[in-house]
Amino acid sequence: GICGDNHTTCSVYAQNMAYGIQNPPLTEMIVNLGEAAEYLFDHTLFQDNLVFVDFCESMVKDTNPSVLAKAEKTPAPKAGVHGKRTIADIMRAFNPFEGDVYKEALRVSRVTREMFCLMEGRHVHPSTVYPGGVGTMPEPTLFTDYLTRLLHILDFVKQAVAMNDDIFDFWYEALPGYEEVGRRRVLLGCWGAFQNPDVVDYRYEHMTDWGRAMHVTPGIVVDGKLLTTDLVEINLGIRILLGSSYYKDWVNEEPFVTHDPLGNPVDMRHPWNQTTLPEPQKRKFDGNYSWVMSPRWFDKNSGEHLALDTGGGPFARLYTTALAGLVDTPYVKSTGHSVQISLPRSGALPEMTLEWRPPQWSNAIERNRARVYFVAYSAAMAIYFLERAMQKIRAGDTKVFEDFEVPDEAIGCGFHEAVRGVLSHHMVIKDGKIANYHPYPPTPWNGSPRDSYGTPGPYEDAVQ
Repeated sequence: GICGDNHTTCSVYAQNMAYGIQNPPLTEMIVNLGEAAEYLFDHTLFQDNLVFVDFCESMVKDTNPSVLAKAEKTPAPKAGVHGKRTIADIMRAFNPFEGDVYKEALRVSRVTREMFCLMEGRHVHPSTVYPGGVGTMPEPTLFTDYLTRLLHILDFVKQAVAMNDDIFDFWYEALPGYEEVGRRRVLLGCWGAFQNPDVVDYRYEHMTDWGRAMHVTPGIVVDGKLLTTDLVEINLGIRILLGSSYYKDWVNEEPFVTHDPLGNPVDMRHPWNQTTLPEPQKRKFDGNYSWVMSPRWFDKNSGEHLALDTGGGPFARLYTTALAGLVDTPYVKSTGHSVQISLPRSGALPEMTLEWRPPQWSNAIERNRARVYFVAYSAAMAIYFLERAMQKIRAGDTKVFEDFEVPDEAIGCGFHEAVRGVLSHHMVIKDGKIANYHPYPPTPWNGSPRDSYGTPGPYEDAVQ
């Protein structure tokens, strides 16, 4: 799968907690740089080589010829950035295997994979990321090689944001009603990304603080309002429901964890207590029809089991970060109502500040638009991590691993953002061995069937 590095990182976070490890600061910067490169790689490939097939000239001339005719006559508002005179010129640039942007995106995906491999060894399953640290050698050339590649793609990143804005704004105008495509209630979850090496110690007792210090803020947004940024509260609210899945219930099994390290009770439907009991059967759409369980987040204030979606990943990440107002770096700032992204001067384009604001709708277009803004976000944060890593190197601080021992009894949880969104790993150790382990990536959150309360998962909900 494409998410191997995200799972590796999240698993390491969970193990660091269970084993009582606090990584050396340089380790966190190296992992952050690897994950930034992964976001740059995957979002670019997905957006420009897959999503934009739906918006390219070849597709639109067959499916909506009147829209293409209008695009030929519509000037591109941000032509000064991306160089395409009309909206139709942008569409042609995304024609598969022929368009110049389509082909350039493939080149960028190669460069960003190289950036990833510099930090994590192998793509997509890292060979140098482990509990306690990394096996990456922190030499100055490592970071300059990464920086050289990053600077070479900054023009493309700036132009991509401008082209996406022009296309999507045009689409709303040319096809009234398109805002309803994929539209659903704003129910977003983000588990945070890019650990802050100055704060994170992986202790559960401190998870509220180091979670809020992450450079992508964890949180849950309901109807445009931020409910929480507390990873402890987020963790305890996770429920794994059945309802339409091919599994027997485990609520009568012996619990693995009754209370968290802070003394809070842990629900039997929390991943720490989940037992997988398959029950194969014939598919019935009015009964059980999926091997996917139904992750939900229990809102103790409303009593609802919320079918959160990830907004494809970037939409939720930007939304929670914007509203939280916690991220404050020289290159990315959260204002409480937006995210400001500053990119330095690059080959052909000047320094540029972009701003993402929560939009009117949670729909297909805004999920797609957010993706390219998060490419810019990742590039900006990578510059910040590079600067901090080089400061450590110049100061002679090159430690990247911390020794540890596996305890006889422990629990751990890791929270991260896979490319498509929320990712958590939950583990229980008994007698020095893993007694229970459950990862929850974005797919079951987004693609879950109707739960025991009759609530459909986000995919079903968005097409009803």
